[in-house]
Amino acid sequence: MSHLVALFTSKYFLAPAIGWAVAQCLKMIIDTFRSGFSKERFKSNTGMPSSHGAIVAALIVITGILKGTGSFEFAVVLFFGSIVLFDATGVRFETQRQGKALNNLNEERLEEGKQPLDIIRFKEKLGHTLIEIIVGAVIGIISAIVVYHLPI
Repeated sequence: MSHLVALFTSKYFLAPAIGWAVAQCLKMIIDTFRSGFSKERFKSNTGMPSSHGAIVAALIVITGILKGTGSFEFAVVLFFGSIVLFDATGVRFETQRQGKALNNLNEERLEEGKQPLDIIRFKEKLGHTLIEIIVGAVIGIISAIVVYHLPI
């Protein structure tokens, strides 16, 4: 039990967790104004702001503050965080474009009376734009600073 208490009161855990929660809540609010409420959006990996950006930025900043920017821990978090953000903007964004193209191809085949491809409908929103990542990162930075100043 003491391990769980230690985890949930750790600034290394709290900063990214709060950043994620704030980003997800803002994402739901923004999406509700854009296209109506959907509880599915809370567990979504895409949209404005990026929860990836919030988690990674919060973890990098809180680690840099607590361990120092010359520490091994900071270097590990910085490099792995960079990979996560690259994936969120690069690889997943490309996968999104491919999913959209396959869905369009399947719709065209149906319209032409041809046998549709034996595929399910692919998700068309998988990655993040640069602005979504930046806004998420700002949320993460603010979360880390707030958590750093908590008296725990």
